[in-house]
Amino acid sequence: MEQGSGRIEVSNLWKVFGENPEAALQPECEPMTREEIRRALGVVVGLRDVSFTVDTGEVFVVMGLSGSGKSTLVRCLLRLTEPTAGQVCFDGEDIQGYSANQLVEFRRSKTAMVFQHYGLLPHRNVIDNVVYGLEVRGMDREQRYEAALEAIKVVGLEGWEHNHPNQMSGGMQQRVGLARALATNPTVLLMDEPFSGLDPLIRREMQDELLTLQTELQKTIVFITHDLNEALKMGDRIAIMRDGEIIQMGSPEEVVTLPTDAYVTDFVRDVSRAKVIQAKAIMQEPGVVMYERQGPRAALYAMNQHGLDSVFLIARDFTLKGMLTAEEARDLLLQRKESLEEAHLVPAVTTDPDAFIEEVVPMAAETEYPIAVVGEHGSLLGEIDRGTLLTGLSGKR
Repeated sequence: MEQGSGRIEVSNLWKVFGENPEAALQPECEPMTREEIRRALGVVVGLRDVSFTVDTGEVFVVMGLSGSGKSTLVRCLLRLTEPTAGQVCFDGEDIQGYSANQLVEFRRSKTAMVFQHYGLLPHRNVIDNVVYGLEVRGMDREQRYEAALEAIKVVGLEGWEHNHPNQMSGGMQQRVGLARALATNPTVLLMDEPFSGLDPLIRREMQDELLTLQTELQKTIVFITHDLNEALKMGDRIAIMRDGEIIQMGSPEEVVTLPTDAYVTDFVRDVSRAKVIQAKAIMQEPGVVMYERQGPRAALYAMNQHGLDSVFLIARDFTLKGMLTAEEARDLLLQRKESLEEAHLVPAVTTDPDAFIEEVVPMAAETEYPIAVVGEHGSLLGEIDRGTLLTGLSGKR
């Protein structure tokens, strides 16, 4: 089976538990709640017409309270639980049509799962636990141990290869579980509340470690959690579930700032906007910028027209050079300079467009000038002043 890119498409997915589950899919049940369906038909709707797409390399977080359907969903993605209706496609192939042998090969070659309780074999040491999936796959002994050692190195467990799970902390055991998943080089990682059993400090460390690994590995990850703060931290996009349905889906910023109903509003009420709103969402177009080739007289005229005492100065290669003050422009004019190339500039305070407001606030406290939002090649994308920050924190857009 080819490895593929890891794109997942789920369409109209249902899982109904009980006898005659198809009865819950009939049109007359559409306006009924899950509880009303249970009372009328004696069946339990685990998933109700769920549809979403996960792009290659995306961390897609599914969150909800206990009983919302999130664990049923992740099990249906691998057909560990058989869906009642709908499609689950990996790289365009509907796995509902797979035979038993195809399904086994698919699970072994394209996906890996990381569980909340690690799922380690207590009688095996670390390297023998990590090598297990490759052993089942039938890989040559030398190759599988080589791959296992590399995975152990990736998760920071070098030197622990011959220890047993009962000799390790919970965080280290979870690293073993992650290494075992990575050793098979899957295109898709399915993580069912992987960090919920850990102490808060270790949990944050594991979250940070996974995000760091993801920048290098770019796996497609479906991450299940009941913790909103974890969802906001980990997810490129978040799907919030209730009673087997996805009731909102979007970026962390969209979920917090544009909740779709009272349930989601209440869910995100205590979340700090500073943790989810990015600089690019609140930055403004700079009112005035000057270029090196221009002269001090033009700079002074522009500042006077806009009531400013400083402006951003752009170099000839169109990168941000720094802040030009009115005082420096006047000095250049007295020196009869024809351009701004020799200006003594105030270093600009810069931030990345993807930085969160909580990272920008300390910068604003340390400078009297607007903060420059700069692209990866040094180009000026926008500016953030203190008023803009306050507006962003208040929720007004």
